[in-house]
Amino acid sequence: MAGQKYGAGGTAALVAAHCAGMLDLIALPVWVGALVERSGFSPQQAGAVVTLFLLGAVAASLCVAPRINRINQKLAATVGYGVAALAFLAASTQTGFTELAGLHLVAGLSIGVALSMVHGAIGKSANPHRLFALAGIAIGLLGIVLLGALPQLMIAFGGAALFRTFGAVMATACLFCATLFVNPEPGEAHASPPLGRAVWFTVFGISVMTFNQSMVFSFVEVIGKLRGFPAEGVLGVLIALGVVNFVFPSPLATILQKRLAAERVVQIGPAVQAVFAVIVTSATAFTLWAPVAASFVAIQIFTHTFAFGLLARLDPTGRAVAATPAMLMIGAALGPIAGGALGQNLGFGALGAAAVVVALVSIAFFTKARSA
Repeated sequence: MAGQKYGAGGTAALVAAHCAGMLDLIALPVWVGALVERSGFSPQQAGAVVTLFLLGAVAASLCVAPRINRINQKLAATVGYGVAALAFLAASTQTGFTELAGLHLVAGLSIGVALSMVHGAIGKSANPHRLFALAGIAIGLLGIVLLGALPQLMIAFGGAALFRTFGAVMATACLFCATLFVNPEPGEAHASPPLGRAVWFTVFGISVMTFNQSMVFSFVEVIGKLRGFPAEGVLGVLIALGVVNFVFPSPLATILQKRLAAERVVQIGPAVQAVFAVIVTSATAFTLWAPVAASFVAIQIFTHTFAFGLLARLDPTGRAVAATPAMLMIGAALGPIAGGALGQNLGFGALGAAAVVVALVSIAFFTKARSA
C-alpha cells in the first residue's frame, strides 16, 4: 500500500467529495418519496428514475476504475461534480418522466467518474479504513442536515427544492476538489496483475448487500405511511437515522478496526441487515419499527467500512477500491426498481422475505472470499 498522506486540505476534499458522491446512501427515501408524492410517479416509475442515476454511476465507474492510474484524478473529480451539479439544477426545472430520467442518467455518469477518483485516492492513503470511516462520519452529519431540512424545504418551495439542494451539494464538492484535492501517486499504470478471486468475491458480496439495503431503504418513508404511522413520526425516524449514522457505525468501525477481523465482519453484516429488513417491512407497531428503521443504514455503513479496508489490503494498486461506486451502485441501482415492483405487486411485506434470500447470497460470496 502506498501510504500516501494528503494533509488536512486534501483529506477535507476527499471527505466532502465522498459525501456528495454517496448522496443516495442517505437521501433515497426522501428522493423516491418526492418523485411519488410531488411528481405523481408510481413507485415503480420513481424507482426507475433513481435506478437510471445509479446505473449511470455504475457504467462510468466500471469504465474509469481500471484506468485510474492513467487519469488526472483531481481534474476528473472536479469536472464530474461540476457536471452533476448542472444536471441536478436542470432537473429542478423539469417535471416529466423522460426529462428527469435523462438528467438523472447524466448526473449518475458524472458522479460515477468523480467518485471513482475519490475512492481510488482514499484507498491509497496511509490508513484507508480510518479515512473511509471519517468520510462515513461526515455522511452521517450530512444526513442529519438533509433528512431534517429536505422535507421542510419541499413543503415551502415544492419538489424542485430537492434537486436544487442536490445541485448545491455537488457544486460544493466540485469547489473542494478544484481547490484542495491532492493527486495521489499514480502507481502502476501498465501491466497490473489481474485482481484475485478474493477481491472479486468481496466485490460481489458488497454489491449484493447494497442491493438489499437500497431495495428496502428506498421505501422506508412509503412503508411508514402505509402502516398508518403519523407523518411527523416517520419524519422523526428519518432525522434519527441521520443521527444514528453520524454517531455509531463509522466511529465504532474506527475503534474496532484492530479488534475485529474484517473477513468476519463482512460475513455477519448481511445477516443482521436481513433481520432488520424483515422488521422494517413487517412491523405494525411504531415502537418496534422506528428504532430498527432508524438503524437500518448503519449496518451497511459499518460493514462496508471493513470491506473497504479489506479491499485496499487485497489490492494495493487501488483499482478495486476505485470501483467502489460500481460495486455499491450496481446493487443500489437494481434495488429501488425491484423494491417498487415487489411492493406494488405483492405488498411491501414481500421485501422482507426477498431480503433474507439476498442476504444468504451475500454471505455466500463473503465466505468464498475467505477461502479463495
